[in-house]
Amino acid sequence: MSASCCDHAHDPHRGDEAYRRVLWAVLAINAVTFAVEVSAGLAAGSASLQADALDFLGDAGNYAISLFAVGMALRYRATAALIKGATMGIFGLWVLSLSGWHAWHGTLPHAFTMGAVGFAALLANAASFGLLWAYRGGDSNMRSAWVCTRNDVLGNFAVMLAAAGVFGTGAGWPDVVVAAIMASLALQGAWVVLNQSLAELRKTTATIAA
Repeated sequence: MSASCCDHAHDPHRGDEAYRRVLWAVLAINAVTFAVEVSAGLAAGSASLQADALDFLGDAGNYAISLFAVGMALRYRATAALIKGATMGIFGLWVLSLSGWHAWHGTLPHAFTMGAVGFAALLANAASFGLLWAYRGGDSNMRSAWVCTRNDVLGNFAVMLAAAGVFGTGAGWPDVVVAAIMASLALQGAWVVLNQSLAELRKTTATIAA
């Protein structure tokens, strides 16, 4: 039996149309929310909203990769997860740079817009969170989708706290701090996904060599 056939045994959702429908749903949610949030983030001058918007865009791409990879051999799913992990890491580094830019220029974002849009984004991510709850385990490809959504929910709460902080202090530093926290979440998530995907790739390489 080929390694590819054996790899399929590690994919509990191969041919699972319910899982595919869930991925399509969260893909649509993330794409629409990105379009709304990126416009609001630019208008409000908020680093945390812009970071959250780019996170939605990255997640939409990640879910598209997950749809492509589900049901494939383990090494292909692990490779897809590796790409997603690298994307999460790049996002984290970009947000750190964005936070530094806003801190240097002393940007004062619009607190009301931050709070309102952050709450709407939280509802969107809560829906994705609920849809993916049953699929939070499994291989690195599935785990990466779960990690993305988990980070998004935490990030939305943080954006709302930043809005309250900006409103209460009349300064932009709460927005910058939250954006930096979101970057840290992205980097931590990238580390988890990259480690698991690399371990799976080493496993498949060893299986093929044997």
